[in-house]
Amino acid sequence: MNAHQSKLWHLERINLLKTLTEEEMHKIDQRTTLKIADKNEFIYFPDEASKILFFLKKGRIKIGSFNSEGKEIIKAILYPGEVFGEMGLIGEKNRKDFAIAMDNETRMCTLNIEEFKSIMNANKHLSYAVTKNIGEKLRKVERRLESLLFKDARERIIDLMRDMAFNYGKKIGEEVLVKHDLTHQDIANLTATSRQTVTTLLNELKEKDIIYMERKRFLIRDLNSLK
Repeated sequence: MNAHQSKLWHLERINLLKTLTEEEMHKIDQRTTLKIADKNEFIYFPDEASKILFFLKKGRIKIGSFNSEGKEIIKAILYPGEVFGEMGLIGEKNRKDFAIAMDNETRMCTLNIEEFKSIMNANKHLSYAVTKNIGEKLRKVERRLESLLFKDARERIIDLMRDMAFNYGKKIGEEVLVKHDLTHQDIANLTATSRQTVTTLLNELKEKDIIYMERKRFLIRDLNSLK
């Protein structure tokens, strides 16, 4: 597979672009650039101009910010097939968050925001898909905010596990397998809890045989019992 074929192959696996015709895909392919980042490399920083859209093919991206004390606040972990940096499509001038590669050889295709807007203007289905995608992300942020305000640490961690099961889990009979690659500290940062709290709860769920854990994955025995 040559470099050009590889980039198009990556784009064809982006969830947002799956409704496009072959001609439209080639048009986007001609305007994008393949970017490769290593683990812990910043893709963009807060206050940077929101001029570029990213299509994630391989690896994971961490979206977050820093509080006044310099503590990292993780807002989302993105997986292959997802789009990020899209707030520039709805008027964001400068980034509010940072984006960091979580894995070596993280691969993404980049496209200028204004060029993507012109493609959206010519395709109402794509425009609708983008609007829906941004709406879903904003709803996730709203649910996370409600969770932080009204739920205790245990509930927040379990909510995250259930979300991961629904979004990325693989059904195996009555069980759900979730491959995640997150450390206990990552889970703590995502749920505004402590690493010790995460470890204690996961061990408790394991002892009760509600989940089975291995490195980089966990198996939920019965999703209804994870409450």
